[in-house]
Amino acid sequence: MYWMYALIILSLLALYYFQDGSQSKETDWSDFEKAALAGDFDKIAVMASNGTAEGILTQQGAKNQKFDMSPTFSGEKKLITTIPSSDKIQDKIDAWNSQLAAAGKPEIKVVYEKSSDLMKFFWYFGPLILIVGFMLYMSRRMSSGAGGGGIFNVGKSKAMVFDKDNGTNVTFEDVAGLSEAKVEIEEIVEFLKNPQRYTDLGAKIPKGALLVGPPGTGKTLLAKAVAGEASVPFLSMSGSDFVEMFVGVGAARVRDLFKQAKEKAPCIVFIDEIDAVGRARGRNPNMGSNDERENTLNQMLTEMDGFQSNNGVICLAATNRADMLDKALLRPGRFDRQIYVDLPELSDREAIFKVHLRNIKVNSKLDVEQLARQTQGFSGADIANVCNEAALIAARNNKKSVDWDDFMAAIDRIVGGLEKKSRIITDDEKKAIATHEAGHATVTWMIQYGNPLVKVTIVPRGRALGAAWYAPEERQIIPTQALLDTMCGLLAGRAAEEVFLGQIGTGASDDLEKCTKIARSLVLVYGMSDKLPNLNYNDSSGQDMGFTRPYSEETAQIIDDEIKRIINEQYERAKSILKEYARQHNEIRDQLIEHEVIYHDDVERILGPRKWVSRTDEIIALNKKQEEEEKRAKALGIGTDADKLPEPQAVANDDDDDDTPPPFAPRK
Repeated sequence: MYWMYALIILSLLALYYFQDGSQSKETDWSDFEKAALAGDFDKIAVMASNGTAEGILTQQGAKNQKFDMSPTFSGEKKLITTIPSSDKIQDKIDAWNSQLAAAGKPEIKVVYEKSSDLMKFFWYFGPLILIVGFMLYMSRRMSSGAGGGGIFNVGKSKAMVFDKDNGTNVTFEDVAGLSEAKVEIEEIVEFLKNPQRYTDLGAKIPKGALLVGPPGTGKTLLAKAVAGEASVPFLSMSGSDFVEMFVGVGAARVRDLFKQAKEKAPCIVFIDEIDAVGRARGRNPNMGSNDERENTLNQMLTEMDGFQSNNGVICLAATNRADMLDKALLRPGRFDRQIYVDLPELSDREAIFKVHLRNIKVNSKLDVEQLARQTQGFSGADIANVCNEAALIAARNNKKSVDWDDFMAAIDRIVGGLEKKSRIITDDEKKAIATHEAGHATVTWMIQYGNPLVKVTIVPRGRALGAAWYAPEERQIIPTQALLDTMCGLLAGRAAEEVFLGQIGTGASDDLEKCTKIARSLVLVYGMSDKLPNLNYNDSSGQDMGFTRPYSEETAQIIDDEIKRIINEQYERAKSILKEYARQHNEIRDQLIEHEVIYHDDVERILGPRKWVSRTDEIIALNKKQEEEEKRAKALGIGTDADKLPEPQAVANDDDDDDTPPPFAPRK
């Protein structure tokens, strides 16, 4: 590359110095004087500082002095001489002008110039200095963009190194919830701290662990905690850092990363968002396949478990797109463990709230458990955002502490959007919105699997004109009736408009979209349709690109008919419930029109207590009962049921030749 730069510089210098079209010749004083008396000069430039004079020739003078008159040299032609005396040069020029005037020739103009060696230096070498400076500037820019080592070190890895002297401030105490994932991660750190404890039993240290889960659940936070807790070097790098515009750079950086890791072994290598380079190979090769990315993946596979061993190096990686990863990357020997970091449960959300509320001045009466119940489906990042937003709202209202109303406003702000106070709503529109939201509240309250209601509002937020807020149940297995009840509750708003207003509006588009998705899942994914039972047409592996359908046209027609049937049945069911409880619905509607927001207690006063106890209340009651029993047993000195189990009996050695197993031998 530098030879190329040198050739460019020489070419520019040649163009600058030799292709400007000017010519000059040095001559002695007598010939210079003859040329002046012959009228060949148009102007003379006298430089007294260095005792020289330059005579600028006319066209005829240039021909007389035998200069090249071709178009290539169309610039000035000069005769340069050393003047005998700078004091008497003007007298000489005056005498020449007198003789030229007598001969009828034009006089010679005289210019006195101050010239210095420094000016000459910059004149001759200034362009070269500018070019060299520009080269150095570009070289530094390329160095900063190529891993800090210049264009020739572009293959070096950009991994950040953390060790006991330069670690992060995050510890496992900052990671609330995720108890199972923390156990796995802490065990990996323990492998590197005390490997002898495991190798003495013949166990092999796992090569890697993959953190998988939705965005915001704490995968990168767990890795930061490992970097803060581990007493071994920790190398962190993003999957996108391997991808560059140069061919072969990704594979070179993988080699350099594992080379550093082996030199620092035992250590941990963390690759965040590994799906940037770990995507499955060979999938749809004729449509934009990236060979460079595949080469990087091949090098990573070889480094993790190839011909050469990398003992003492454990790889951690995080992704929320595990279905896109290559199967070779997930096999045992590379990523031995896949740790699923799911959305936090109720107890985990309560612990996460307590972590994020450490530095926030909250009201002493704040119920953190109820906050956790109100944020079902929130990730750890969402909960952190709720806490911060609540503190901002409290500060905006000049409060001394953050209370329950601030958290509710923060949840409304995050889920529903900013309150649209400037939106103008007519009385007819307000009545239609109140009728719609009261329909949701009434039907959801009267069905078995309806989610517990928190509040109903007709205050516009974001793109929504109104909303009914619920505390959704946390279910591991959802029965068919629960899905049907959810659809019935979603369609209740549109049904209320038809029953009580006699016309429908466009406000139910989001409800219809959600309802259609549930009905499609019932038929295509869960196999809950009467005409297509026990069939699943969903491709969970992601291999199907969607160009062909895994069913015939006749089956497609049946699917459409079943989706329509399920939705229509739940719509008619919602209408029948609303007609049965029309008086209560109208009372809820009137309360909404008057107050704009009504809460759980208001709905319970109008509709009466619910017939079914929510699953969340059952779980909380069971947890409290279990805690009370444990406290009572501890106070009485009684052990748990596990303590009462008989200890295993040792089996005596039988020297007889009888092959009959002893009575208490374990089953094979």
